[in-house]
Amino acid sequence: MKGSSSDFEQFVTARGPRLLRAAWLLTGDAHLAEDLVQTVLAKLWPTWHRIAEGNPEAYARKALVTTFSSWWRRRWRGEVPHGELPESATEDVFAGIDLQHSLAVAVRSLPPRQRAVVVLRYFEDLSIEETAETLGCRPGTVKSQSLKALRALRGMPALHTHLEDGEHGARR
Repeated sequence: MKGSSSDFEQFVTARGPRLLRAAWLLTGDAHLAEDLVQTVLAKLWPTWHRIAEGNPEAYARKALVTTFSSWWRRRWRGEVPHGELPESATEDVFAGIDLQHSLAVAVRSLPPRQRAVVVLRYFEDLSIEETAETLGCRPGTVKSQSLKALRALRGMPALHTHLEDGEHGARR
């Protein structure tokens, strides 16, 4: 029966790992990702009987991005900008890191809206229309944010190193 507790458990079992992956890509932290997914599932449970009749996965994704955006707006980063860089160069940080990790770091450096678009379009494999619906914006906004994000990612030296070294294979 749609909307039952066993139906919710099946949804969590089947879709939980995918939600967790998207949450990790958004937050960049495994513990925050788990908290984000748990918060979203806690929000879904009271209205599950209604949500289950529609598209619960799309609803959960939208709740995930919305909750992440809300957290991000309220979060104090705790970083204070300084006029000088520390003595250790950042290029040492990227030495020896595989492409997957470098890509995750690069995606996390994007502004929240662009990060959400990249995660939904390229990691969750949603269409432009599905991404727009999930984010509550127009398809044109998804396209422009995607373009800006991809430009930013292409300009990141850590990713160029991997592409030049041939770790990614042939350029597409």
